[in-house]
Amino acid sequence: MSFETINETHSQSVQKYYGEVLQNSQDLRTSACCPLETMPRHIRPYLTRIHPEVQNRFYGCGSPIPHQLEGKTILDLGCGTGRDVYILSQLVGKNGLVIGVDMTAKQLAVAREYLDYHMDLFGYQHPNVLLKQGFIEDLAAMGITDNSVDVVVSNCVINLAADKEQVFREIFRVLKPGGELYFSDVFSDRRIPPKLAEDPLILGECLGGALYQEDFRRILQRLGCQDVRTVSRSEIEIHDEQIARALGQIRFFSVTVRAFKLELEDRCENFGHAAKYLGTIDAAPHAFVLDDHHTFPAGMYLSVCGNTARMLSQTRFADHFEVLGDFHNHYGLFLCHPSDVAAVPGASPCC
Repeated sequence: MSFETINETHSQSVQKYYGEVLQNSQDLRTSACCPLETMPRHIRPYLTRIHPEVQNRFYGCGSPIPHQLEGKTILDLGCGTGRDVYILSQLVGKNGLVIGVDMTAKQLAVAREYLDYHMDLFGYQHPNVLLKQGFIEDLAAMGITDNSVDVVVSNCVINLAADKEQVFREIFRVLKPGGELYFSDVFSDRRIPPKLAEDPLILGECLGGALYQEDFRRILQRLGCQDVRTVSRSEIEIHDEQIARALGQIRFFSVTVRAFKLELEDRCENFGHAAKYLGTIDAAPHAFVLDDHHTFPAGMYLSVCGNTARMLSQTRFADHFEVLGDFHNHYGLFLCHPSDVAAVPGASPCC
């Protein structure tokens, strides 16, 4: 399958926008491809070491950089000029590896220009970064093999892909068992009409390709990912009058999402588990945030559903949690998410 042939018009439009129309982040006409989410405090020192030209041509919409990456293999989909790649390079250390993939040659040229600069600055004798040009729908064409990646990240790029289901299929192919997808992107509250979806300006501004949130859920369920967690969510305001008039009542959100390559159920079920965060992740000594409704204070046991128990005990976080319980006894639906609580009169959330 040649994605370059199948999606030629779509991909050429995106490459032209990011390779020619945009020269830096100031050229963007909306805030959709700008970081609406504040970068975590522990990441900010790493950002100061990134070359200014790399930073100036950054078009992300969040901060999809999770905890506990030392020595891991990380894949950055749509790495652009490499801002997140070079932050991740510092976090994985000399024994880790960061693979950056992008289809736009002019963006990758900037990332490659400053590869030696950053490796020297970080004190690495051998580069821990690989930069590859290609389509994120076809990672196999770039030699990225099955079950080879610990964490896949992406920053406001999947919305630009023409075949999003194929992107997620590839992601779960290359992730190791227990590996994680952690990404920020633009989502919409309804499906985008085809005329708007292919408009070069609206597409390039990360709005035309925004996934309807329910279609995203359905795609991941079809691929066997039954439990996707929202980490953060904020609405995007469209201030450009021309674009706002074209979009009408469609609402857009910048969302950071995490999902694990695990056998999970499609609802939170109660098996009597409890989990205690040990406080051993350097960047999170007092509490660990799994998602927007699971914060684990260090040293305190909290009741958790079976899915959450697996996320904490069968991933790279296992050494940082004590998880009690097994799956021998089932106690019904676990009132985990606020939507579950609303369905049961008089109930209150457990986490």
